[in-house]
Amino acid sequence: MARLATIFGGSGFIGRYVVRQLARDGWRINVAVRDAERAKFLKPMGDVGQVTPMAVSLRDKDAVAGAVAGADAVVNLVGILYESGRQSFEAIHHQGAGTVAEAAAGAGAGRLVHVSALGADPASPALYARTKAAGEAAVRAAFPGATIFRPSLVFGPEDGFFNRFAGLARVMPALPLFGGGKTRFQPVYVGDVAEAVLRALADPKTAGATYELGGPTIYTFRQLIELMLKEIKRKRCLVSIPFPIARLQARFLQILPAPPLTVDQVRLLERDNIVAPGVPGLPELGIKPTPVESVIPSYLDRFRPSGRFASAS
Repeated sequence: MARLATIFGGSGFIGRYVVRQLARDGWRINVAVRDAERAKFLKPMGDVGQVTPMAVSLRDKDAVAGAVAGADAVVNLVGILYESGRQSFEAIHHQGAGTVAEAAAGAGAGRLVHVSALGADPASPALYARTKAAGEAAVRAAFPGATIFRPSLVFGPEDGFFNRFAGLARVMPALPLFGGGKTRFQPVYVGDVAEAVLRALADPKTAGATYELGGPTIYTFRQLIELMLKEIKRKRCLVSIPFPIARLQARFLQILPAPPLTVDQVRLLERDNIVAPGVPGLPELGIKPTPVESVIPSYLDRFRPSGRFASAS
């Protein structure tokens, strides 16, 4: 019988690529998500019955245990960018990660891959990063052999960075550069992250290790915005916004149902988001990092003034 993997958060941005990779590799997949109906788009990625969406809340330990029952491998991709009601950083990044790891250990799963975030740090000024670090600690305590990935900014056709700012550039005359746009990022392609998960599950030598996943090039925030504008063939004024002012603006914006900016996100932007020297990453997994420039033309072309059929030259 084919191996069984349970993927928490499998309908999200990274999750859909992980599901596709595992399905191609012959795994049976349980996709544990809050809304199983909205995850049905994943079923055609495999053969009939190969991909099974399941309604599971990380706050329900019995449901989590049921989702991993009989699983050979478990992958946790669940994360949020802002808090909303019961969906808090503490509940999702820390407690939820611990619940998944405890359930995986209790079910006798051979492998656990936990996707955290670059910048996870118990001393970070951002609650997002502190709870990511707490989640890693909870995973290690419950499942010492877990493989932990810390990706930088993840890009791809459904990403929330290039698509978001390209959308803003379509309707706004100016774009913000928080802190002058000097924060550095090392964008990593979503397909490379999914491939890393697949290789970690296949290689027992990755057990217990932590990998920082970044692309081949380090960019400042300003450089990424300029790269995006060049690709969509639009000229926009770039306005530098000091971090103190950005935090003040975020205090008002974060009360919106889907806030475009929160104070915690501004705090994250105050620190570089790049791979630390000497830490294993994609190359150690045998993966050649994909450049940003080779991928974004395939999905940002729709933001050009004349749409997809506009020349990129």
